[in-house]
Amino acid sequence: MLNVHVDEAMEAMRQIFAETPLQMNEHLSRRYNATILLKREDLSPVRSYKIRGAFNFFRKAIATGGTDKVFVCASAGNHAQGFAFVCRHFGVKGVVFMPITTPQQKIDKTRMFGGEFITIRLIGDIFDQCYAAAKTYVEEIDGAMVPPFDHSDIIEGQASVAAEIAQQMPEGMKPDLMVMPVGGGGLSSGITQYFAGELADDAFIMVEPAGAPSLKRSLAAGEAITLSKVDNFVDGAAVARIGDLNFEALKKFPAEQVIVVPENAICVTMIDMLNIEGVVLEPAGALSLAALAAMDPTQLEGKTVVAIVSGGNFDFERLPDVKERAMRYAGLKKYFILRLPQRPGALRDFLNLLGPDDDIARFEYLKKSARNFGSILIGIETTASENFVGLIERFDGAGLGFEDITENEILANLII
Repeated sequence: MLNVHVDEAMEAMRQIFAETPLQMNEHLSRRYNATILLKREDLSPVRSYKIRGAFNFFRKAIATGGTDKVFVCASAGNHAQGFAFVCRHFGVKGVVFMPITTPQQKIDKTRMFGGEFITIRLIGDIFDQCYAAAKTYVEEIDGAMVPPFDHSDIIEGQASVAAEIAQQMPEGMKPDLMVMPVGGGGLSSGITQYFAGELADDAFIMVEPAGAPSLKRSLAAGEAITLSKVDNFVDGAAVARIGDLNFEALKKFPAEQVIVVPENAICVTMIDMLNIEGVVLEPAGALSLAALAAMDPTQLEGKTVVAIVSGGNFDFERLPDVKERAMRYAGLKKYFILRLPQRPGALRDFLNLLGPDDDIARFEYLKKSARNFGSILIGIETTASENFVGLIERFDGAGLGFEDITENEILANLII
């Protein structure tokens, strides 16, 4: 019966947007010697799949007489935008709680989608404070809370992604692998339930950022757990605890079917897709594609792979940081602290150690208190990672005092 309800939800969604395309990507297909099909949820009206769950929640609530309620959500991103869009479509009032720290661009987009039908309240420095305020407000006004993932109507709405894929697959083909990002688990639990019985359990590959592996940790523990710390860089998937309903749907899968991808590796994928394909992806939207690079090539070779591109709400003010992270991960940029002698010609001697493809991206004196030596922070970019092998050998040969701090997270965060 689940699939019948999902198909109904999918058909109802045609009121507000056409199906998102399932596209074969030649660049990735050649790279992995496979047929790579991308489900482009970044091309929805709000540039993410979140509009689906929100629409389905509202559709069902309104059908049961919920129009007298004020709808409420807490979100700093895609859920808020989907919520706002659907409020305007149905002509119902909604209140969006967002952290005070939410970028202005996201606030403006949410307001644009909702228009006069939504009110935005900025409360708290972090999401947990914002969410607590939203829950209190819902109780005070007897409103209707629209959760981002942990609700059966939300899961049913997100499962419409799978229903569209089933209709869009080329005739005679079915996915060998279904690769999907995981945050709270609404999308992955919906897709896996829709395709249950049609695809083998081991066909599903779920992907989390290394800084928020809530599903993988929960599967390993055999119960839903709450992470003590989360890296918010992949903001669309940085969830400390998988949803309870979502974990119930996903608990049958082994932890090994969840791939954890470092945040900087995701940046490599984002830059790659932007430069080669002209596709703008947010970090969570690049998760599935970044996972392909992390997988054993033999697992992909000759296979038909569907990868869910979950969102494209990227703030270009973040681009310098994304590029920086990508270059460091690819081994094309390193940071060193040098101990240079305080004598004429010392800097020239150092510059002579650089190769023809090495470029100084940053140069900064850190300390000049010593009479004979000074400490310098230097950032070097190059065209191939192996160039650093020769450069470090030349540093050693010249007796240069140095420390590579590229992967030293504490030092890097303090001084880079």
